[in-house]
Amino acid sequence: MKKFNDAFRGLYLAIRHNSVLIQFLNAILAIVIGFMLKLDYYEWIIFIILIALVIMAEMFNTCIEKVCDLVSTEYNEKIRNIKDLSSGTVLFVSIMALIIALFILINKTGGLI
Repeated sequence: MKKFNDAFRGLYLAIRHNSVLIQFLNAILAIVIGFMLKLDYYEWIIFIILIALVIMAEMFNTCIEKVCDLVSTEYNEKIRNIKDLSSGTVLFVSIMALIIALFILINKTGGLI
């Protein structure tokens, strides 16, 4: 039971971080759009996987940034590169999710968004 408490505490801490919170708000927007467009079963599965991937990437990025800050608060080129690679991962996953979502939305609306 303690592991579940720790995990829920981790989710709470993640949501308190601005970048993760923004991704959760984007997820809510995507879900609202999904309901408006009446996504089918498989489209919902894809949307949920995409949402989860983006939020997971952002949470991992936040963890990496916090570990780097524990190592050093002073400027360090190696730490900067680690943080940039981590945030680049979030950007890459977000772009791929957006492209896939656009394919679904374009197909769903008959080419009209």
